Amino acid sequence: MRQRLLKLVPQLLAILVLAAVALAVWAAWLGWDQHRDVQPDGTTTGPYEAWQVIGLVLTLLAPVCWAASRRYIAGAVLGITVGLTAAAYYDWSDDSSGLFMVGVGMVMVGSLVVTAVISAVIASVKRDGR
Repeated sequence: MRQRLLKLVPQLLAILVLAAVALAVWAAWLGWDQHRDVQPDGTTTGPYEAWQVIGLVLTLLAPVCWAASRRYIAGAVLGITVGLTAAAYYDWSDDSSGLFMVGVGMVMVGSLVVTAVISAVIASVKRDGR
């Protein structure tokens, strides 16, 4: 029983650390930009530019690869997903349209699927390549 508990501690720690990393990376790439751009025809875009989202994804790729290569699959998948979902909820919850939960759900599902696929690929390559 004690050894099983000791095996869970690194996974739980990885989940917490990667959630904190995801929150910090969201704040660094997306948290500061809250301004929507108004086009000449009156439509609005934003608040994020494509380069900000690409930077967020590429920055989070490093901790996901690190955790997956060390067999912290649950940490990589759940940590990043929880961190991004919490950041999106906090950042978008003041939306007056009420549709922010749709976006938060899309962030949650998208980050869950992408981190699971990346983690599975890295873990299988690491296992085969030892």
